[in-house]
Parts: sequence; C-alpha cells; structure tokens
Amino acid sequence: MSVSVNGYIKSTNGSTKLSTNFSVSEFACNDGSEAVFVAPALVTILQKIRTNFGTAVTITSAYRTPTYNTKVGGVSNSQHVLGTAADIVVSGVTPATVAAYAETLLPNTGGIGIYSSFTHVDVRETKSRWNG
Repeated sequence: MSVSVNGYIKSTNGSTKLSTNFSVSEFACNDGSEAVFVAPALVTILQKIRTNFGTAVTITSAYRTPTYNTKVGGVSNSQHVLGTAADIVVSGVTPATVAAYAETLLPNTGGIGIYSSFTHVDVRETKSRWNG
C-alpha cells in the first residue's frame, strides 16, 4: 500500500485550505514551479503538531521538484520529491521537542529527522529516524 498524494497547481489552487491552518501554497517547491504535490496524511500530522503546540508552524521545505532537490543537496530518494515530507519550524519550540511529539503521532512509520534549526517529518510507510 502506498501513501496517497494529491496534485495541485499553485497559481490556481494556492489559497486552497488543506486543513485549519495550512494551504496548498505552503507546500509548493521553493523554486517557484507551479506543480505542488502533497500527501493528505502529511497535512494531518502537521495540523496535529500545530494544534498541540498552539503556535505557528512554518514549512521551510515541502514538495521539491527532482531538479530543485538535487540543487539543495537532497538525497536521491527524498520524500520531498514524492510530496510526503516537510521541514518545519515551530515557533518557540526546539526541533527535538517537535520530533518527540511527532514520534507519538508516528510510532511505527514515517520519517523524523532532528536538525539544528528545523524538524523533518514525513509519512513514508516504513520507520526512519535520524539526526541531521
């Protein structure tokens, strides 16, 4: 079974709400491309993180085109290219604290990476954990 992913066009659907606090444009590739791919399961996880901490969740990188992923040094099998990952910053909360909460949401699946300034969260079917 694979994770479902929805496709959008930024100029047409950018303001479309995917949850209470997130819209399509927030998941767009930072290279300015029009295509946006996002897994509904990822939106659900991010919304739960936002609700839990009660403060802004900034997505610094979500969907990436393969070309942009290579440009920023992403791994070749990056979940970002699939639309199943987001790098996030939660206002006033350390990446390790965000990761610890994400662990309660994804105890047996998903990717959680702790970096110095952000937390990576993805909804892959297998479990993966790392420190970047």
